[in-house]
Amino acid sequence: MSTDDTLVDVNDLTAKQEHLVRTGYQVFSEQGIDGASLQEIADRAEVSKGLILYHFGSKEAFALATMEWALTRTADRIRRSLATAASPEDRISAMLRAIFHNAAANRRFYLTYLDLLTRAARVDSFGQVNDTFRTIVNSLYRDVVAQGVEEGIFDVTDLDEAAEAMRAIIDGTFLLWLQETNWRREHTAYRDRCRRSLLRYLGCR
Repeated sequence: MSTDDTLVDVNDLTAKQEHLVRTGYQVFSEQGIDGASLQEIADRAEVSKGLILYHFGSKEAFALATMEWALTRTADRIRRSLATAASPEDRISAMLRAIFHNAAANRRFYLTYLDLLTRAARVDSFGQVNDTFRTIVNSLYRDVVAQGVEEGIFDVTDLDEAAEAMRAIIDGTFLLWLQETNWRREHTAYRDRCRRSLLRYLGCR
């Protein structure tokens, strides 16, 4: 399947399409893409299964659009957070507040994102969506690092490598957090731990 199988532009969804995608995201996060059925999603959204197929063509295309929608929202939230911060350290903090914005929402996102990564290794269209998201996020991280280096705050020589390392630290922190029994209670602590790890890696002066 190619990305052309997605029949809608996730940046220009109608209210009905966004309702379907939002509902699909909730169900996929609970049951996984393979475990969730279009009928269950339709029942949850209080529409017919045929309406989902009418707008998206197939379950695979619907899942693809749902993941693209979730990743786009995440990237946009990070971008908005960075626009409000001044110093490099503040940008790190603002970025992490946007990423660690809500324990339940973070859990839904990363459980679904892990499902995406599994499919991305086997299905080209999912891999393309993930590659686009990774490129956007790495670019945002790179800009944060570049500003810190320019202002003499961060001690980094390779900006692209630093952006990849930042992403690894953030995603790795979330993987550890997902394994916590009391994940709600530990959410803020893991965000603060992630901030310390990032600043330590970046050689914050």
